[in-house]
Amino acid sequence: MIVVGEFKQGKSKLVNALVNAPACPVDDDIATTVPTTVGYAPEPSASVLVLPEGAATAEPHRESIPLTELAEYVSAKGNPDNVRRIVSAEVLLPREILRGGLRLVDSPGVGGLDSRSALLTLSALSSAHAVILVSDASQEYTEPEMQFLRHAMRVSPNVAAVLAKTDLYPQWREIEQIDRGHLTKIGDIPIFAVSSDLRLLAAEERDSDLNEESGFPALVGHLRRNILERAETIHQRSAVHDLASVVDQLAITLRSELTALVDPQDTPQLIVQLEEAKTRAEEFRSRSARWQVTLTDGVADLISDMEHDLRDRLRKVQREAEASIDDGDPGPIWDQITEWLDQRVSAAVSETFVWTDERARWLSEQVAELFLEGEESIPSIDVADAAGVLDPVEAIATLDEGRMSAAEKIFIGVRGSYGGVLMVGLATGLVGLPLINPLSLLAGVIVGRRAYREDMGARLARRQQEAKNIVRRHIDEVVFQAGKQLKDRLRLVQRAARDHFGGMADELHRSFTEAVSAAKQAAGVESGKREERIKLLRAQLRQLDALRAQIAPPPRAPESAGIGPMKVVGR
Repeated sequence: MIVVGEFKQGKSKLVNALVNAPACPVDDDIATTVPTTVGYAPEPSASVLVLPEGAATAEPHRESIPLTELAEYVSAKGNPDNVRRIVSAEVLLPREILRGGLRLVDSPGVGGLDSRSALLTLSALSSAHAVILVSDASQEYTEPEMQFLRHAMRVSPNVAAVLAKTDLYPQWREIEQIDRGHLTKIGDIPIFAVSSDLRLLAAEERDSDLNEESGFPALVGHLRRNILERAETIHQRSAVHDLASVVDQLAITLRSELTALVDPQDTPQLIVQLEEAKTRAEEFRSRSARWQVTLTDGVADLISDMEHDLRDRLRKVQREAEASIDDGDPGPIWDQITEWLDQRVSAAVSETFVWTDERARWLSEQVAELFLEGEESIPSIDVADAAGVLDPVEAIATLDEGRMSAAEKIFIGVRGSYGGVLMVGLATGLVGLPLINPLSLLAGVIVGRRAYREDMGARLARRQQEAKNIVRRHIDEVVFQAGKQLKDRLRLVQRAARDHFGGMADELHRSFTEAVSAAKQAAGVESGKREERIKLLRAQLRQLDALRAQIAPPPRAPESAGIGPMKVVGR
């Protein structure tokens, strides 16, 4: 379960209160900058994953550290700008709430969930069984938090919200009601109002009433019912499905051999049926099979749609940026424009990744239905993982603010007024006036002022054009880098699905091949050994039938995958 939220909302203290231990560093001046996982172990320990210096492509190595020094590795104070190159940290504690397999991830806070740094948090949602958004009771949800919840609901199967620090804000009940209203507009998301300080104090004082007042019993109950039990159900269902598949394929071979032994006269017909099933299985695993064609065409269509979606979203951002640039001078406010552009680009890329992840999962389900109706073991590829997507993109370039010194302004004015003075001075010289006279000076002032305005207008136009070019180059780079990563991940979806379903087709083909071989061998068994072999096969089949009766009904028989039924007699 991953705990997310903006800076200083109480995420680390919430994790500590859940496990009743100082697992994550907490302080008014400490901000978590490295993801920290808290799991179960009989003895407490801590370790960090460190990326070797100067080897960006190398695998990080694990280093054990004292638990009391964790803050020196995962906080902005002890590890500013991540100079230690820490990828993640892990804390193991002997706590009952963690014994069932629950793992809590304290994610780094982000300064606005619509910023580029939020992509790193969003990237972890696909692999998490549950997500908890933490927001303190000082104010209602902001729009970036609501947008993040919308993304989380589309990526993660279980999303909840926590209203923290209720002991610090007397108006927390009013904020809770307002937040509940916001949540009902986007889906069924439970919200829990808690006080981590009260929880820790209740544990220290062993006060059950204080613990109830902290709000944590409801949150812990939610974690046990909707996360741990649901994850256990998924694991059991997967194990049952795999076991049923193995039992059914073993039964095909045993029953084929038994039929050949019990009814030798039907052996030729049985072998013909098995050979036909084997041929259909061979066709089913070929590139021309419907599921293969659907997968290939679906990925190609998805790549095209993804590119269009990404470009369309970023083109809208580009048009908005250019419109704001045309409205004024971008130089003095370029920092604000850069921040806004970074947020809008990150939001657009996040939306495309989430949308592509949904489409990829839908495609996997379509392929599964064609392969075997009811198949549930669909390969899980996290297309929405946006970690590092914008890392290759260079920072937005700087822009000249357009400020000029007094000397530059005087120079431009003098340069423009020189022509006016000379022109009017020569004209008035015809009537006997000197070159420098009141009329020529007035003309010089007027012409110089106009030249100054024209120069300023030209400079503004150049800055606006340069700003637009910077935005366009940045957008093009984002499209290039993000598009490449999305294509790679969709190809990974294609390969994973192909290997997964192709492996199942190979297993089915191998089962029919073994069944044919067993039926042919049974035809040559000596009569003296026939009865003994029949008894052994029937005993093995009874064991398989008993095992099969103890597990859930399997998916539909192989004929749903394009392989016709096979009549087997003589049990």
